[in-house]
Amino acid sequence: MARLRTAVLVSGGGTNLQALIDFEAEHGESCPYQIVCVISDTKKAFALERASKAGIPTAVCSPYAVMGEAAAKSADRDTKRLAVSNAVLAVCRENDVQAIVHAGFLTVLSGKILECYENKNLNLHPALLPKFGGVGMWGHHVHEAVLAAGERESGCTVHLVTAECDAGKILIQKRVPVLPDDTPETLYARIAPKEHEAIVEGLCMLAKSL
Repeated sequence: MARLRTAVLVSGGGTNLQALIDFEAEHGESCPYQIVCVISDTKKAFALERASKAGIPTAVCSPYAVMGEAAAKSADRDTKRLAVSNAVLAVCRENDVQAIVHAGFLTVLSGKILECYENKNLNLHPALLPKFGGVGMWGHHVHEAVLAAGERESGCTVHLVTAECDAGKILIQKRVPVLPDDTPETLYARIAPKEHEAIVEGLCMLAKSL
């Protein structure tokens, strides 16, 4: 069985990346995917250290890295997003990447990469879409919004990436209860293990469908 050559996109600590790495290490050649590179939009992401420790090549595609400091400082958000997107696409092509997984990646991709990886591009979102999605809805912002809305449950969603943020076809959802005394931190702690399950299940599902 040919394993799906996968790029994982990261911005932070990389716990979901670690779940993917651990599953691949545990299953070896029977794992339906192979992480061939990890790409970050910031050089400070601890996820890069996780990748290096696992022997996975890494790349930094921050606005500063791909545009230069002066250009990045003066560019608007859409220009920076497109520059990062094109740089990510170039790294994916260099590594013969067949699929992409967003594991806490904060840049909203745009441009040609969306066409090249249509239906082969997954995102993990820390809420039950279509609620609490869209630009600006990431990390603690999502959990704060869930609690402010008085929701009785939350969770995570794995969906296909499209040009519209957090609006692609939903593949997997995992649910947890919201407790009366929850804070954003305690809610996240309950959701995080479900994220680790969902991101692995989602990539395996994609790999077996292609």
